[in-house]
Amino acid sequence: MKTVCFALAILSLFSAAVTAAEPAAKAIPPFDFTRMVAHWSDYGHPDYLKFIDAAQPEVVQLGFYGGHFWSLAHTSSYKGYPAHFPVQGLPECGAWFEEKNAELHKRGVKVVGHFNVEFLVGDPETPTGPPGLFKLYRELWDEKELGPKPVADPLLLLEKNADGTPITQPGYGIGKMQEYWGCLRNPDWQKVLKAWAKRGIERGVDGYIANYFYRHNCLCEHCQRDFRAHLTERFSPAELKSKLGIDDLAKHKFTELVAWHDPKETTPLRLEMLRFSQLSNKRVFDEVFVKYGRSLKPDLIVAQWNHLGNFNQVSGDERSMLPADVWGRDETYLWYSTGAAAHYSDLENDFLGDASLQARYIRGMFDNKPFTLGKYEGTRTRMAIAELAANGGAPMGFYTRFTDPAAFDAIAQYYQFLKRYDELYRGNRPHAELAITFPRTKVQTGDVSAIEPFRQLGKRLLREHVLFDVISDESQHESRRKNYAQVLDGDESPEMIDAALKSRRSTFAAAKTVQVSANRTAGGKELDLHFVNYNRTEPPRGKDGTPSAGRGIQDEQPIKTEPIACRVVLPEGFQAAIVEAISPEQPESVKLDVKNDAGEAIFTMPSFLVYGVARIRLEKH
Repeated sequence: MKTVCFALAILSLFSAAVTAAEPAAKAIPPFDFTRMVAHWSDYGHPDYLKFIDAAQPEVVQLGFYGGHFWSLAHTSSYKGYPAHFPVQGLPECGAWFEEKNAELHKRGVKVVGHFNVEFLVGDPETPTGPPGLFKLYRELWDEKELGPKPVADPLLLLEKNADGTPITQPGYGIGKMQEYWGCLRNPDWQKVLKAWAKRGIERGVDGYIANYFYRHNCLCEHCQRDFRAHLTERFSPAELKSKLGIDDLAKHKFTELVAWHDPKETTPLRLEMLRFSQLSNKRVFDEVFVKYGRSLKPDLIVAQWNHLGNFNQVSGDERSMLPADVWGRDETYLWYSTGAAAHYSDLENDFLGDASLQARYIRGMFDNKPFTLGKYEGTRTRMAIAELAANGGAPMGFYTRFTDPAAFDAIAQYYQFLKRYDELYRGNRPHAELAITFPRTKVQTGDVSAIEPFRQLGKRLLREHVLFDVISDESQHESRRKNYAQVLDGDESPEMIDAALKSRRSTFAAAKTVQVSANRTAGGKELDLHFVNYNRTEPPRGKDGTPSAGRGIQDEQPIKTEPIACRVVLPEGFQAAIVEAISPEQPESVKLDVKNDAGEAIFTMPSFLVYGVARIRLEKH
C-alpha cells in the first residue's frame, strides 16, 4: 500500500508539472526586439564594443554561465572551443563578464548569457587530480558564491547507462578530457543549475539562452521513475499492453529510454520515450529559468537554442512532440539553428540556401513573438539579415563577423537601416493571402512522410511569389484558419493547389531568385512588401563539384535585380495613398507611381541589391 501511495504521489507531481493548461509563472509584459547579435568567439576583441556602437543591436547573446563556464574557465583549455574565454580563472572570467555586461548596459543593450544546461567536460580522476567540472565540484565549489553542494559526489548528477555507469564520450576532445551529461530530471542537478543561474543574474545578465538542451539514452533512477509516471498518466494498463507491449509497468525492465532517433526505426514505445524526453525537458526549463529565474529577476529573458535543419522531425527539433499550447510557452524569444541546411546556395540546381519556410513556420507557431535563425552563414551576410527582417524575425543569429571590415560595415549599414525604419518592423504582423499547414499531428504519431510534400509546396509558393503563412494542423490552431481565404495541406491534390493559385491574389514579375513577403505595421496604416534577392555570383565549386559556402563576405557577390512589376491586392476597403521604395543601399525613400484598380495597387519596384521594401501607405476609400 505504501508503494502504491508513493507512486501516486510521484505521478501527481509529474502530471502537474507537464499539464499544458497550467502556466509556469505569472505572465510578464512581452519583450519585443528586432535586432540582435550573438558570439561564441571574438567577443573579447578590441573592436567588439566599437562594433556594438556601430550596429546598435537591442540584444546581445554574450557570456557563458552554465556548464561551459564552470567546466572550462579554470582550465588550460579556456581559450578554445566552445566558449573561447578571454581570460583564465573562474573569478577572473566571471569579473570580465560582469564588466562587459555593465558596458553593454551603458549602451542600452540587453545581455543574454549562454547557459549550457548539461554538456560537461572533465574526468573524475587522473594522476594529477580531477580536471574540468570534477575539479570545480570537488575542489573549487565556493559555498559563499554558490551555496551548499547538492550532493557530495558529482557522479550522482550524471546521465547513466543501464549498468549505472555515466554516459560518456571523447566527443570534441576538449583538453583531451571526456564529455559527460548532467541529467535534467535529477533534482540535485536542477539545484546546481539554479545556483549557476543565480550567480549569473548577480553578474548582470538580463536573461539566458539554454543550449545543449538534450536528453540522451539515460536510464538513471530519475528518468525511469518519471517515464513510468508519464506512461501511467497517458495509458491505462490495457493500453500499455495492447499499444506498447508492457504487461506490468511496475516490473517492466527498460533496456533503452531514447530521445531523438531515426524515424525509420521508431515504434510506439520509442515515440513515447521521445515525447517524455521533450515534455520533461520543458518542465525542467520552466522550473529553472521561468519559475526560479524569474523569482530572482521578474523580467528575466529566457530562450532555448534549438534545432530545425530542413524540418528534421523525430531525429531532430527539440519541440517536435510538444503540443501547441506547451510549444514555446512562457519563453521570450526562439532561436532555431538550421545547421548545414541553408548556409550556401546552388542556383544552378534551384537551391537558394534560404530558410524562409522555417522562419514562417516558427513565426506561426510562436504567434509572432521574436525569433532568430542560426544559419551558420559567414558569407551571405546581407542576405541573412534581410531574410529574417522580411519574415518577422530578429536578425541575425550567428557569425556576425565584425572582425572583417567589410562585414563590419555591411552589418552596421543593415542594422542602422532597420533602426531608422523601426516602425515597419516593431510589432508588425504577417499579411498573407493563403496559408499552408505543417503536419505536426502526423509527426506526433511518428509519421514524417508528410514533411517532404510540405517542403515542396512551400518551395513552390516561394518561387511563385505567393504571399502565404504557415500554421500548424493541430486543433489548437484551428481558429486561425478563418483568417485565410484558403488553407492548403501538403497532401492536397495538384489540381486543388493549381486552382488555389489561380484565384485572385497579388502577383510579382520577379525572378525565382527573389522572394516576397508582406507585413502589416503595428498600427495597421501600412502594408509593406519585403523583397529578398538571392541571386549572386557563387564561389567556385569544390574539386568534387559540390557548391562552396564561401570564405566570407567577399564571396557574397550579390547581383542586382531587375525592376519588378507588382500588382498587390489591398486589404478590403483600402487603397494605396502613397507607395515608396527603400533599401539599405539607398535608404532615402523613392516615391513610386501607383495606380489603384479595383482594390489593387499597381506599381513597379525599382531594382535593388539584396533587400528592398515597398511601403504602401493605406487610406480608406
